[in-house]
Amino acid sequence: MLYTAVDAKPKSTLALRRLDNARAVPRAVMLVDHYAEEWAALWWVRIDGRARVIDSGPEFDHALQLLAGKHEQYLRDAPPGPDMLEGTQAGTAAALDLLGAWLTDAQ
Repeated sequence: MLYTAVDAKPKSTLALRRLDNARAVPRAVMLVDHYAEEWAALWWVRIDGRARVIDSGPEFDHALQLLAGKHEQYLRDAPPGPDMLEGTQAGTAAALDLLGAWLTDAQ
């Protein structure tokens, strides 16, 4: 399970296109990469899965608690916008549609 939130950084609107897109087509991609000057240390992981926007309620509150536990700024300035859930309740690679990765041969 992966949660993201619309944080408190200044924006012209909280009605973000990514939220509209997730509501219209409940698909999401998360890409994590590691850059290093030494190319042999480069890697990336891509996770494709389902997305759902959570505007309020117990799951919204739970997601914000989890995010605040990881990101100190969320304790000081709680995200004002909705959360987005990516993945599934199972939270395993098998429950996701696609899990891809690339590592250099040196790793």
